[in-house]
Amino acid sequence: MIRFEVDHRSGNARVGRLVTPHGTVETPAFMPVGTAGVVKGLTPRNLQECGAQIVLANVYHLFLRPGIETLRALGGLHSFMGWPGPLLTDSGGFQVFSLSPLVEVTDDGVVFKSHLDGARHLLRPEGVVDLQVDMGVDIGMVLDECVAGNAPVESIRASVARTTAWAERSLACRGGRDTALFGIVQGAVDLAWREESVRQLLPLQFDGYAVGGLSVGEDPATTRTVARHTVALLPATVPRYLMGVGRPVDLLDFIAMGYDLFDCVLPTRNGRNGSLFTWTGRLAVRNAQHARDPRPVDERCTCYTCRHFSRGYLRHLAVSGDMLSGVLNTMHNVHFYLELMREARRALSGGELDALRASIADAYGEEGAGTHVD
Repeated sequence: MIRFEVDHRSGNARVGRLVTPHGTVETPAFMPVGTAGVVKGLTPRNLQECGAQIVLANVYHLFLRPGIETLRALGGLHSFMGWPGPLLTDSGGFQVFSLSPLVEVTDDGVVFKSHLDGARHLLRPEGVVDLQVDMGVDIGMVLDECVAGNAPVESIRASVARTTAWAERSLACRGGRDTALFGIVQGAVDLAWREESVRQLLPLQFDGYAVGGLSVGEDPATTRTVARHTVALLPATVPRYLMGVGRPVDLLDFIAMGYDLFDCVLPTRNGRNGSLFTWTGRLAVRNAQHARDPRPVDERCTCYTCRHFSRGYLRHLAVSGDMLSGVLNTMHNVHFYLELMREARRALSGGELDALRASIADAYGEEGAGTHVD
């Protein structure tokens, strides 16, 4: 199981430690996304050198490929992917939402067609828990139902009720087994239904609580409003996880609200596309202006990429289409995100989170999209 300890508070924000069977995670923490058991382009050693403490994978994708039988035969997910640290697995609720043309949701579970081969499968809440326990992960997420922010109120009501019913079944199935379980708050962008979802989930006493169903198309101001309102309703004694958000300015805002855990594909996806995060803004490495630039991506950065390679070389790799481009860019971006979390923890402990937030907002703008650096 897990243990969560808060070492320091500053307003609603806190610095803490999440102790798991595979190691301790200092919070607030960002989880690199390894959907199918790999953070694209990076080895576990790369991740450790970047400072990763915990990695996220996805039950839906791993269930389809390689399949639970293969994972069992090869010693569980930690052994399979060669990652020695803590693992959290998402249940697949977001995939139910994003792959809706292939999915039928019932009270019993989710019937879906594989996006790989069209085969039909049924995922029930109990089965999702069993899969995560069999994989040997430290933290599992319950199966939930996510709806669009602009969904009609009847759809929101039904999704909240179903998410709660599935949460109850998940806990009953988990029993005394060691994998920790997080409940997931739903309710679209309706504050009243967010409150109702929390009211239904709190008596279940999960090991942590996640806020799902945000950053799925609503505007950033709405995301912040719902996130701020919801976190205030969650217990302070357990980890609070805001799912699927990750622009640098946003992360600092959500930390200030009181969230402890985050995940997002931005650092890895942007890295593969040549968009690099720096302490002075976003750098598009393919731009011609970098062709003969001897400087590293970020002179403040200590990652492997910045210690060894110039902007000129990284541009050359990018325009040449070499696979090393994505590797080096991703390594830098993941390091930046994890360093941002380290800076946030230091700033929180020293009462300087507002100053850190102001410097990132100056580099990336209030909306967090990022201005291009020279």
